[in-house]
Amino acid sequence: MSDTHAQTVPFVRDTMLPPSDPPAREAGAVHWLRQNLFSGPVNTVLTIIGVLIVWFLVSHFWDWFAHSVWNANSLSECRQIIAETWGEGARGACWAVIRERWNQYVYGFYPPALYWRPTMAFGLLFLALAPVLFSESPGIRRIVLGLATVLTLWLMVTLNAPAAWLVFAAVMLIGGLAVSERHVSWLLIFSVLYPLMGVWFLWGGSAWGPIMVLAGPLLGWIAWLALGRVSGLLATVVALVVPLVWWYFYAGEAASDAESLVSLAIPAVASDRFGGFLLSITIGVAGIAMSLPLGIVLALARRSDMFLVKSLAVIFIEFIRGVPLIALLFVASLLLNYFLPPTVTFDIILRVIIMVTLFSAAYMAEVIRGGLAALPKGQYEAADALGLDYWKAQRLIVLPQALKISIPGIVSTFIGMFKDTTLVTFVGLYDPLKSMSDAVRASTSWKGIYWEPYIFVGFIFFLICFGMSRYSMYLERRLARGHR
Repeated sequence: MSDTHAQTVPFVRDTMLPPSDPPAREAGAVHWLRQNLFSGPVNTVLTIIGVLIVWFLVSHFWDWFAHSVWNANSLSECRQIIAETWGEGARGACWAVIRERWNQYVYGFYPPALYWRPTMAFGLLFLALAPVLFSESPGIRRIVLGLATVLTLWLMVTLNAPAAWLVFAAVMLIGGLAVSERHVSWLLIFSVLYPLMGVWFLWGGSAWGPIMVLAGPLLGWIAWLALGRVSGLLATVVALVVPLVWWYFYAGEAASDAESLVSLAIPAVASDRFGGFLLSITIGVAGIAMSLPLGIVLALARRSDMFLVKSLAVIFIEFIRGVPLIALLFVASLLLNYFLPPTVTFDIILRVIIMVTLFSAAYMAEVIRGGLAALPKGQYEAADALGLDYWKAQRLIVLPQALKISIPGIVSTFIGMFKDTTLVTFVGLYDPLKSMSDAVRASTSWKGIYWEPYIFVGFIFFLICFGMSRYSMYLERRLARGHR
């Protein structure tokens, strides 16, 4: 043997070995199949069962979809076209009903000459949501606002919108897109004003009504500034009371007087003309926007150390969660007016929105309470160590973390509430799933049509709910700073 130790002999490779191909079982489609579909006995059995289910569905329903008819004026004409094309006894979907009655599924019984108004309101909704949902994502914000601008203006032109309103929508959308490139936070002003603008666009009437509603908080803010140096508690109470007094006693007369001086009215549309996805989206967006802050307040109240506040929150949450939504909708439709002064009347859609909001807020409170309970005690102690009072601690430390934890539950509640808007059919409103389909089938031309309307409406609901789910996943990834 050599006396020289092996480690004393230097060796430096001056050429690299060529890369070798991976084994056939560890690359390509074979590797993907082994890892995802056949990784074990249980996974293999489930894969085979899944393939059999897909084969069953395709073999039984493929011909129904493949023989679809899109151009027909009645169900009988659809069946005649299928028989002539594919032979006697063949079956096929009659999507012509969607082509003929799409406007009813989208707008309900809204006046056709005014279809451009809800279209414009829906387009401006994306502008109002941009600084809230996409403030930290300029790329996504540009895509969303760009698509909203192009589609809204194109649809308004197609629906023969007046030139003045077309210019207004173009200025708002294009101007909002330009503003978002410089100071996206400035769009929050539009986000605050949009609810009143949306109500005016959808229901019409005088614009002085929403303006006088907006004057209430302004008067309360002025009162708070005037009394803030005297007493903080007195200023807060007066700031809350002044808007209520203004709305109840003076806002209506002030709006009437202003309208008589300068008319800002557009054609009014009654609530019984709403229907289809216009009704569902109106109720869903309003319920989502109001149930989240109300749910946060209820969650904090339920965790409060004050006995009365905690007891009232517990009673409200448990009562709402223990009562079916249909029962609350019947209360909104039939009984709510009995508890109001004789001169006060609430629109049926407004009553439904109130009940849907309260119902969703109760579930939202429990979701957020779970997020608050998941925070370690050290976060609360850290807020105390910094000398923060209760509201600053909640706003700066506790709630941001609790809401981040609760994102899946919050969005799940939103999705459930949006799908529950179809229950308004039981109080006489035309939801897109049942009432609007029944209205279409009431026509002799489409009597007997069944599956096509349900599949179409279910597909649209799926797209909207899937969009909310994907945004939830995007938000979770963007806020997942704890594991970076």
